[in-house]
Amino acid sequence: MKNYFNKIIEDERVKTGLKFLKEDHENTLIEQKEICAISAPSFQEERRGKDYLKRFQDLGLEDIHMDEVGNVLGKISGTQNGPKLVVAAHLDTVFPEETDTTVKEKDGYLYAPAIGDDTRGLAEILSIIRAFRETGIEPIGDVVFCGNVCEEGLGDLRGVKHLFQNKKDIDGFMSIDGTGVGTIIHEATGSHRYKITYKGSGGHSFKDFGMPSAIHALGRAIAKIGDLKVPDDPKTTFTVGTVEGGTSVNAIAGEATMYVDMRSNSEEELLKLEKDCLKIVKDAVEEENNRWKHEEKIKVDIELLGNRPAGSQSEKEPIVEATVEAIKAIGLVPKIKGAASSDANIPISLGIPAIAVGRGGMSGEVHTLKEWFDPKDAYYGPQKTFLAIVGLVGIKNLSEPLLKKRSE
Repeated sequence: MKNYFNKIIEDERVKTGLKFLKEDHENTLIEQKEICAISAPSFQEERRGKDYLKRFQDLGLEDIHMDEVGNVLGKISGTQNGPKLVVAAHLDTVFPEETDTTVKEKDGYLYAPAIGDDTRGLAEILSIIRAFRETGIEPIGDVVFCGNVCEEGLGDLRGVKHLFQNKKDIDGFMSIDGTGVGTIIHEATGSHRYKITYKGSGGHSFKDFGMPSAIHALGRAIAKIGDLKVPDDPKTTFTVGTVEGGTSVNAIAGEATMYVDMRSNSEEELLKLEKDCLKIVKDAVEEENNRWKHEEKIKVDIELLGNRPAGSQSEKEPIVEATVEAIKAIGLVPKIKGAASSDANIPISLGIPAIAVGRGGMSGEVHTLKEWFDPKDAYYGPQKTFLAIVGLVGIKNLSEPLLKKRSE
């Protein structure tokens, strides 16, 4: 693999590409700031998506379109029957539509909600496309660029789920998302999120005493969930994140809700935890009703809000090793971080080679109104990803693709 990348980086076209990406740094920052100023909460990405679509058109990609759920796609076609690689960054942010996302600059830093996550990833994709155009490199396999929707929170990876549901010919996937240019995520932390609502008639705390309470049922469930035992390895976690309900201190609650988050690096452990948790939720109904023996009964509604599958793959997968060598080739240190939750969860869970890679530059206070971005040497991000891409899909008359077609 090392000798393979030594051959690639000695090619004059590749050298030109790396030089161009460094020189394109300021232009990439301008686009980063322009895109950041367009609000794009999960499920409300259309305005940013249309802007991104126009940028794809200006760069001359092929097959440019916005799909049924709002993903923006365009491609550089391969010259032969090579593998198809999708390179993505997510359009959505965690901030409401009315949030001011105008970028402010101070002491060389950029400040704005979502200036890093994942606006920087979107901007890096545009720079990489320009590098392909500048160099005239012809990939052997197809490179599909994607600005996808609904990565954050309750978006539940909707965009990438749709992508893999409708395209069966994708051979590899790279998500540009996360801070730390040398970071590689190659395993998927799964998560299940539930809205649990207990419902009853409710009543006066004194006159109707003896009627089962939605809040009491909720409390029974929370106490037992808190006592659940989970393994340290594979890391498995749970939390009741928020609770709400009741109307007054002197009322028996007619409704109470909790939101539960469960995560694991193992799909098996995640399903086991889910089973135990949901049994507790249902048992709490019976326990509260049996406590009072009242004709009015508590019921529970269970709603699955999020389902991100877990999965794993070897560090020896070509998509991982190629990115490691690409990072080394530009003089940086690769950091294989293992598992996290990202758009790569979906292909990894399907057995399709996939990773999430860190953006260039540094960012902090992510998911807060104080989010910042340090653009120093941020061009290393697109340089590393560009090198990984050409290694994975191959270069006509120079190198064969490292990524294998799924049919092989």
